[in-house]
Amino acid sequence: MNLFSDIRALVIDSLTAMVADGALPDGLDFANVTVEPPRDPLHGDMATNAAMVLAKPAGQKPRDIADALAGKLAGDPRVSSAEVAGPGFLNLRLAASVWQALPKAILSDGTAYGKSTMGQGKKVNVEYVSANPTGPLHVGHTRGAVFGDALASLLAYAGYDVTREYYINDGGAQVDVLARSVYLRYQEAHDLSVDWPEGSYPGDYLIEVGEALKDKVGDKYLDAPEEVWLEEVRNFATDAMMMLIRADLGLLGVEMDRFFSEKSLYSTGLIEAAIKDLEDKGLIYRGTLEPPKGKTPEDWEPREQTLFKSTAYGDDVDRPIKKSDGSWTYFAPDIAYHYDKVQRGYDLLIDVFGADHGGYVKRMKAAVSALSDGKTPLDIKLTQLVKLFKNGEPFKMSKRAGTFVTLRDVVDQVGPDVTRFVMLTRKNDAPLDFDFDKVLEQSKDNPVFYVQYANARVHSVLRKAREAGIDVEDATLAHLDLSGMTHESELAVARKLAEWPRLVEIAARTNEPHRVAFYLYELASDLHALYNKGNDVPELRFLQEGNTDASQAKIALARSVSVVISAGLGILGVTPVEEMR
Repeated sequence: MNLFSDIRALVIDSLTAMVADGALPDGLDFANVTVEPPRDPLHGDMATNAAMVLAKPAGQKPRDIADALAGKLAGDPRVSSAEVAGPGFLNLRLAASVWQALPKAILSDGTAYGKSTMGQGKKVNVEYVSANPTGPLHVGHTRGAVFGDALASLLAYAGYDVTREYYINDGGAQVDVLARSVYLRYQEAHDLSVDWPEGSYPGDYLIEVGEALKDKVGDKYLDAPEEVWLEEVRNFATDAMMMLIRADLGLLGVEMDRFFSEKSLYSTGLIEAAIKDLEDKGLIYRGTLEPPKGKTPEDWEPREQTLFKSTAYGDDVDRPIKKSDGSWTYFAPDIAYHYDKVQRGYDLLIDVFGADHGGYVKRMKAAVSALSDGKTPLDIKLTQLVKLFKNGEPFKMSKRAGTFVTLRDVVDQVGPDVTRFVMLTRKNDAPLDFDFDKVLEQSKDNPVFYVQYANARVHSVLRKAREAGIDVEDATLAHLDLSGMTHESELAVARKLAEWPRLVEIAARTNEPHRVAFYLYELASDLHALYNKGNDVPELRFLQEGNTDASQAKIALARSVSVVISAGLGILGVTPVEEMR
């Protein structure tokens, strides 16, 4: 059930009737007609722009269309009033029976209430985290992991066929550095003293890897030159780091559908195939780039390179795909990886990058547009930095990691549910302050607590009702007469519940799962307001002493809030709490 879609359908039917009556001309396009909440709730329950968007193509004044449309809509029993405002906006007030029917529909649908078919089964690939396999995940990866996972769940809830994917960056120089660092730990495992060169990975997390390598190969590599052991140690170390990363993701409840190895691109000919595809389209050429901004002629040595004509697809400059020594640039395997995604037949690609990859956005969009002939959109979402605080001070780095705060550090402090919710309390491209003290506060200022408390509050009412012998099963509540639900505080909760299906579609359309977290906070606020109002207005209390029918009716509304909160938290990957400790 989507009440906004239902009323929009009513508006479209009314417009169609006006065409049939000759009040509007044939051939009008109703695609841009919307029904949404008015900016000011005092103006009504819903508003439509129908008269405003149809006036010009219809050759009529907006108010004339609005007046005629208002007359049509007022004849429907769901509409109690239709009032024209301003130049031609139409504000609608719905009958109380509409809001009274809503909790019953929610309880019948359960957490499926709000699910959408908007995606129509289209295939979407969401690539996120994709951290270099050189160590444990840090707090920046945590935000990307939570955002990407919640986005994937949101899209699935909205009817898309979603693949969660992790790109393993195991083909670059950083894995050679990892291998050499593990080799040093391997030497230490044999009680040898080592010197750590600059740029290596000295974190304690490699101690166990070095010892495991010793257990596997003994002293086989102790006196061997690098060319003998580098490849095997690199593979061994990468596998160990990916086990660590998978375990870290598991702490957050993140499970990938697919892990894709960059190294595999070099052995399967995918890079060559992708570049040939671009070459066949006339997009690969030999040329010399202008010096980068900020470089003086003395700093710049112009040289001919193999370039991808990315400017043909909106990029600022064309991009090198081969180095002067003939080896591939970092961009070439990225092109090949996205070529593989396009070949797999996805209808939409989404990449979640850290803020430091902002310069990569235009070139990747250009590459995917070229590879797919403009048929496969690529949306790149950047996650901004996270600043950690505890006791009013910046949170110190992890000794285990050596240089940064790990995902495990954060989850150990506050748990996975709090971590996930807090990471979604800001839009992905806005910086986030994560204060370990505040996120555990039991106050309205802590959105995690406030939403969970609302759900726990409802379950407390359910427990008390059962103790009083009242049947509060969803199947029972879904068939009650709720005509007594007329107080404005109750109707406010119903109106907020009605927004959930619309919110899901907006959040999925914009790839913004933080909207779900914001909505849940607002819904919880309305529930708490209603609960507190019962202190002053006894007839609003969920449990009406000595009156089972009235209690059940009140509880039906509260329980429907819990159903929606559970659905929303499910999208965010957070377990709903039924009892606060």
